[in-house]
Amino acid sequence: MALFDLAGKAYGVPAYQLAGGKFRDKVLIYSDTDTVADGGEMGERLKRRMDDGFKFLKMDIGIGLLKGIEGAVSAPPGALQRRDVMHPFTGVQLTDIGIDHLVEYVRQVREIIGYEIPLAADHFGHINVESCIRLGQALDQFSLAWYEDMIPWQLTEQWRQLKQSVLTPVCTGEDIYLKDGFRPLLEAGAVSVIHPDLATSGGIMETKKIGDLAQEYGVPMAMHMAGSPVSFLANIHCAAATENFYVLENHSVDLPWWSDLIDGIDKPLVVDGYAPVPEAPGLGFGELNEAAIRERMDTRPGRDAGYFEPSDDWDDEWSLDHLWS
Repeated sequence: MALFDLAGKAYGVPAYQLAGGKFRDKVLIYSDTDTVADGGEMGERLKRRMDDGFKFLKMDIGIGLLKGIEGAVSAPPGALQRRDVMHPFTGVQLTDIGIDHLVEYVRQVREIIGYEIPLAADHFGHINVESCIRLGQALDQFSLAWYEDMIPWQLTEQWRQLKQSVLTPVCTGEDIYLKDGFRPLLEAGAVSVIHPDLATSGGIMETKKIGDLAQEYGVPMAMHMAGSPVSFLANIHCAAATENFYVLENHSVDLPWWSDLIDGIDKPLVVDGYAPVPEAPGLGFGELNEAAIRERMDTRPGRDAGYFEPSDDWDDEWSLDHLWS
């Protein structure tokens, strides 16, 4: 991202031009929305997103919504508290009670927002592929945009099994690094939508190559983005330059200060559900707003509160830092 910004400014061209040109002048944005226990309230939250101009939505549906509901989940002792174990190894399963509750939850949401706006779903919990299939089949009636990261991306055969068992598109990719990481899923016909995160998939050019590879298999590329405005603009340029691009996430819609972290660009960055593609050189902004960044740094005890301070704390692996969602 930094090198595309520097090179673009050196040559006086926007970053998308360095990636081969653009297919679009504005990029469709989807907004994730924090979950609540009541489906009606969730529907109202999503409706407010629509009122703000968003034309693509996402919410969470999963075992977190089943807490306190007797008989909704079957699990070995302690399994529901584990986050460092891949889904198939937890032994956690949904029951008919749990599935019925989640179906009713989504029904309430759809009754409020309707069907014209795409609605994707994420965070189902660490359940096995059989429970994913049962839940997916029960939710197929609601025409969701996709089921995201139901199982770890590494399990290609289970993804193929899931895709062949449900009628809703299945989506994964935010934890996958480089184009070759996506190849097994695409070659197996195991995914309907790829979902790389440009900040971890390999940068602007590598992510465009990922999109180009997916296009060969007839698969669109959505993009996961939960970062700064700098990362957001890099995603905009990559999305503009990738023909089979679908929609880009913005996980910072509820942070009113988020766009203040950069200067030298027209704001707001998202207008009526789209982000205009910048035409200024590089990523399209001027400078970081150092004062705004310092104001928002995490100063809680034990947190790294420095501004360009040494990062020795990150030299060791974190034992619970797993490579799947």
